[in-house]
Amino acid sequence: MNKQFAWLAIFLSVLLWSGIEPKDQFTWFLEVLPALIALPVLILTRQRFPLTSLAYALVLIHCVILMVGGHYTYAEVPLFDWIAEITGSDRNNYDKVGHFAQGFVPTLLAREIFIRLEVVKRGAWCNFLSLCFALAFSAFYELIEWWVALLTGEDAEAFLGTQGYIWDTQSDMGMALVGAVTCLVTLVKYHDGRLSKFHW
Repeated sequence: MNKQFAWLAIFLSVLLWSGIEPKDQFTWFLEVLPALIALPVLILTRQRFPLTSLAYALVLIHCVILMVGGHYTYAEVPLFDWIAEITGSDRNNYDKVGHFAQGFVPTLLAREIFIRLEVVKRGAWCNFLSLCFALAFSAFYELIEWWVALLTGEDAEAFLGTQGYIWDTQSDMGMALVGAVTCLVTLVKYHDGRLSKFHW
């Protein structure tokens, strides 16, 4: 119960901070919407289909990344402005952190669901299909960004966060792929260990 309370306290605290005088209210809403959707889904499924503590922790980290991006907009996160200055980059690359997480976290979630629902056995195919799910999710998110841009016009510029980079969409999906592969390379054995000790 303490872990659940801590998770919720962190989520709500960062959400509250994020929503106080954000750079752009419309962009803030668009950026934090996935986190706002995730919260009731996780609450409603907690009893019937609880996840491992590892999965919950990664979801929380991803939500925090979204909320920080929503507060400042992805193109203006101060720390990454500073990094851009010292590296001589002409763009703020915080959005790449978000897209890395967009590959990393869904890969682990897909893998956990595939294994527990016995969609596919653990091993190479399970890992491959988990990676495919993350890439499909990333591509779908890029489609959502496109649809929002078509519907709202210039108001979507901060949400898109392209910063004048013509290959932004492709590089976003590329970072999601890097995140997915990193998840599989670094966490598969640990995740298997967590699953073996986890009773559902």
